[in-house]
Amino acid sequence: MKILIVEDDPSLREILRKTLEKERYIVEEAPNYLSAIEKIEDYSYDCILLDIMLPDGNGLSLLEKLKKNHKKENIIIISAKDSLEDKVTGLDSGADDYLAKPFHLVELIARVKSVIRRNTQAGGLYIEYGNIRIDPDSFSVSIHGQSLELNRKEYDILLFFIQRPERVINKMTLAESVWGDHIDQVDNFDFIYAQVKNLRKKLSDAGATAEIKAIYGFGYKLVLKSV
Repeated sequence: MKILIVEDDPSLREILRKTLEKERYIVEEAPNYLSAIEKIEDYSYDCILLDIMLPDGNGLSLLEKLKKNHKKENIIIISAKDSLEDKVTGLDSGADDYLAKPFHLVELIARVKSVIRRNTQAGGLYIEYGNIRIDPDSFSVSIHGQSLELNRKEYDILLFFIQRPERVINKMTLAESVWGDHIDQVDNFDFIYAQVKNLRKKLSDAGATAEIKAIYGFGYKLVLKSV
């Protein structure tokens, strides 16, 4: 899962990045309003941590732009403005949560997991499709109750697909979500093909009732196998 930190304080941004990376998130950063605009126009994220007091713009304006463009990222405002009025304004503007500075990092992680769970897992602890079950908190996968060992990228790919079942995903979108925004500079996607190929074999060997189908010339789609 990929998270964008929009925060002008470099020391706090670094702390947040390291903390989130320990939780196996792909982390991107925007130190100001303009760079954040460029990021959200070019890429998609599972969650955005948004400071509303930026040196070159207002984070609330960024939030309004996201909603106007029908972007579906989960938004958590992180701000030193902690009055009730500020919190209500942020939530009314479309934020999913509001966390006042200073905050404990464990609380931030809990809130990130909560908003993602609420919007991608229907509030449940697990994500299921066919006989595949993923537990995002423990990064574990099981097929019909039996544990399935995956490497990190295989797990991240499966998680991405299982959150978007039966949707065609192009290779660029998959690469950016699993490897990070910088991946759009590569010349080819052979590394994706290799990881998806290995994942498909592991799912098949384990008796999964779902499969990742290749859509010629475009990408992949997770579907239930025909009976």
